[in-house]
Amino acid sequence: MVKRQNRSTRDRAEQGSESGSERLCAVTRQALDPANLIRFALSPDGIVVPDLDRRLPGRGVWVGCDRRLVEKAVATHAFSKSLKVKAEAPADLAERVDDLIVKRVSGTLSLANKAGLVIAGFEKIYAALEKGPVRAVLHGTDAALDGRSKIDRKYRAIQASRGAPAAIVDVLTIAQMSLAIGRGSVVHAALIPGGLSDRFLEEAERLLRYRSTAIEASPVADEEFSELSS
Repeated sequence: MVKRQNRSTRDRAEQGSESGSERLCAVTRQALDPANLIRFALSPDGIVVPDLDRRLPGRGVWVGCDRRLVEKAVATHAFSKSLKVKAEAPADLAERVDDLIVKRVSGTLSLANKAGLVIAGFEKIYAALEKGPVRAVLHGTDAALDGRSKIDRKYRAIQASRGAPAAIVDVLTIAQMSLAIGRGSVVHAALIPGGLSDRFLEEAERLLRYRSTAIEASPVADEEFSELSS
């Protein structure tokens, strides 16, 4: 009984130590904002699992939000070293993290669609750009360049005239966007302002950061994404 109480106390202390403003990357040993890191936890059977919501119990291991760092953490046994216990990290852990983030991006887009914040279809997007504010323009990663460029040029010009950022996101395939929105062949889409639109951009920005790229946007938009991710 005493042993369990000591372990429980230790776990609470470890969780409490993670409530500060910065965490230490287990690979680079650099202190970063949690928004720029991914938390991993240990399952009851000793397997390292991603904890994107940062809610799993026990001590966590933090790794920079970069696929290459997760791969390095697996290769160098960084999880076992940080936890001071045997921790089995799956060889495909980096790919699993990518899949989980993609699911979060798709899920948030689905919620935004149900909330009436998504506009799909070339002509409807064009009309929406002229009518009022558009929070972001979305393209399937496999969308044709000519259709993308026409929308992007108009979007950038309109946003510039309004002094607003032009956030252009292409992180989901046409099939993934279609599934999330619940209709066939969604090549292009747009998000009107709303809380779920902001949340989608947060998740998309994390995916792009993990894949070591960036959302195409004006400098103003880059600052805005930084605030959203803090």
